[in-house]
Amino acid sequence: MIRSDEFYMYRALDQAHLAFTQGEVPVGAVVVDAEGNIIGVGHNAPIASCDPSGHAEIRALREAGKQLGNYRLEGCTLFVTLEPCMMCAGAMVHARLSRLVYGATEPRTGMVESKANLLAQPWFNHQVAVTRGVLAVPAKKLLKQFFATKR
Repeated sequence: MIRSDEFYMYRALDQAHLAFTQGEVPVGAVVVDAEGNIIGVGHNAPIASCDPSGHAEIRALREAGKQLGNYRLEGCTLFVTLEPCMMCAGAMVHARLSRLVYGATEPRTGMVESKANLLAQPWFNHQVAVTRGVLAVPAKKLLKQFFATKR
């Protein structure tokens, strides 16, 4: 059953809270298939995993690929609490993701609207539809809370 964007973004926020409790930047993500099933979840863990690609989006995409038995995630939507970086945006194109929904903008490294619009480049053989700003306020609040503890 397909639910609202807010429903799935709350699941991504749950993942962001998990990252927060583990001392990682609180970003969370979920991948949802065309029928509305959550098939991948992830939270930031580059520190714990000693992996520079350990972003929430990458981890959720990897799990979804394993769940489907295919690296192509056509018909799937990625919900993430923060605007994706260049690496994660590139992974979405390669995964043939149908849609991206994100919460807060990332003014320093965001590659969907803040610094560039990587997903809209005409040379890619695949285009990802984008919905911005879903539950941006709680996503920003969690990030501010996290960084306040670091300063």
